[in-house]
This record gives sequence, C-alpha cells and structure tokens, in this order.
Amino acid sequence: MRRALLLLLTALTMTGCAAGDGGDDGGRTPEAPWAAGPTPSPMPDGPGDATSGPRPLGPDGVGRSPSPTPTPDPPATLPDGARTILPTHRLVGFSGGRSPSFGRLTEDGLDAAAAQIDALAAQYAADGRTVLPVFELITVVAHGSPAADGLYRTHEPDDVIAAYLAAARRHGALLLLNIQPGRSDFLDEVTRLESWLTEPDVGLALDPEWAVDPGEVPGRVYGNTTGAELDSVAAYLSTLVAEHDLPEKVMVFHQVHASVVADEATLQPHPGVVSIKSVDGIGTQAEKEQTWRTLMATKPPHVAAGFKLFFDEDTERGPLMTPAQVLALTPVPDYVLYE
Repeated sequence: MRRALLLLLTALTMTGCAAGDGGDDGGRTPEAPWAAGPTPSPMPDGPGDATSGPRPLGPDGVGRSPSPTPTPDPPATLPDGARTILPTHRLVGFSGGRSPSFGRLTEDGLDAAAAQIDALAAQYAADGRTVLPVFELITVVAHGSPAADGLYRTHEPDDVIAAYLAAARRHGALLLLNIQPGRSDFLDEVTRLESWLTEPDVGLALDPEWAVDPGEVPGRVYGNTTGAELDSVAAYLSTLVAEHDLPEKVMVFHQVHASVVADEATLQPHPGVVSIKSVDGIGTQAEKEQTWRTLMATKPPHVAAGFKLFFDEDTERGPLMTPAQVLALTPVPDYVLYE
C-alpha cells in the first residue's frame, strides 16, 4: 500500500515538472526572444527613406507621402517672350478703329494691316532692333456733341476690344487702347479699362489733343493735359505691373502742339512703365522734322520718342517719309505709328 502511494506521488511530481520550470504561464503561446523588445520600425519604401522620418498619416491612419510642391506658373511675357521693351525693341504699328476715318486699322482689315506692318518691319529693324508690332485702337472716342453724361465721349464695347486683342495675338502684336477723353479725366477712363490692362500685351495711348476743359468742345479747340496728370496714369500702371507680375507696359502720349502738354517734367519714371512721347504733326518732311525738333526739346530724358505718319494727310503735301528718313531723326524714334 505504501509502495503504491509512493509511486502515485512520484508520478504527480514528474507531471508538474513537465509543464514548465516552476510558474503558471496562463497557457500563453511561447514568444520569440525579440518579441518582448520595442516594436521595430517599418522597412524603408525606397532610396533615401531610411533617414526621412515617419510619414504623415492620412485620415484613415495610413502613411501618406508628402504632397508635391506645385510648379509655379511662368511669368507673363510680351508677345515675343521678352519681359522688357527698350532698348532691344522698336514698336511699329497702325492706329484706327471701327470708323474708316480713324485709320487703316479697321475692324474688317486687321489681318491686312498686320501684313503691312510686317512688310515695314524689316526696314525699321535696320539698326538691329527687334520690331514689335502694335495695334492702336481708339477705344474712348471724343465727339463734338455731348454723350448722355455730358462728357463728349463714348466707349467702345468690350466685344470690340476683344476682337482687336484676338487679332493682335494672332500676329504677335501689342494692343494699345487709345483714349480721347473729351471732358472726362484720363485716370477715370483708364481705371475703367483695368480688366484689359492686366493683360500682359495691352497698354495705353493717351490723346490729350481731345481732352478739353468744361465749356469746350473736342475738335473745335486743342485739348490739353499736364505732366502731373500723365504721371498719375503712369503710377497707376506701375501698380498693376507689380501686383500682377506683368512685363513692361507701354504708355504713349500723343502731342501735336506745344500747348497740348504742360509741365512735362512732372512726369516721373515708374517701374515697369515705358512712357513714350509721340509727335503727331502733319505736313511735308521739312514741316514734320521742325515739329519734331520743337517737341523733342521738352521731352524728359526718361521718356522714349515716338513719331507718327499719316497716309492721307501727309501725302496731300508731299511724299510720305520713308523708314530710312524716320530713322535719321534725332533722337531715333522708339515708336513709329501710321494712321
């Protein structure tokens, strides 16, 4: 009996030893030796990831690659890809509008006018400059009778401006919006055109001959402006260039007589704006050259020089000046306009 009891105790002891090394493990499955240590980092996904740190998590908790930085749009340019106008370019163009009396740049003749400008371009590039074609559209039109607001001017509608701009772009040209303000103010008329002036290939041409005082009628007297008024427009354009990162913008002011622009010296230089004084005198070559000398004498040094020729009015008095004769003027014109 004692022997049987001894055998039973021996068997129970051996069974306890086989279950483990002395503690209750709760029935856990044995783990590998490294399982009790820190959780390892995930393997890198590709070259360079091993030192890049953890990836940001998306809303679902899954790692996301950083979003790529958007590529900035290239800066706006002039039609030939440049950002500046002078001294590398010379502007050569036609003026006009929907009425044939305004010049050859009529609404149904834009492509033909562009071909004529291209034919002149080689002759105006004789000194090595690149010719940049110009369409100068009479956009604000002075009248000899009052408009509804009594300001003696009307506005071309947006669809007309859009048609001229589309044609200018077909031919790699600048579009200049010509303003004849009547009894209005230049700056008021310019700010109305802001949506067009924020385009990189649209500039201004101011026609103070048609800017009259209260009680005066356009066409009966020479209008006038001041350097200070021109300066306010140039400053406004400079702000647009800076705000919209535009290429240089042209501001022409036409002058037919010394009385048309007073105190020119108050027109200051402004970043991003190329101011051009265009001499508009009609006549023979000798008469036009005399007007040129008279009006160039008061041109501020930072203002570029422009010269206008008239297909009809000039040739009633003699032959039209040739490109070679125009380029012989002093200073040499930076802008040559035909009407």
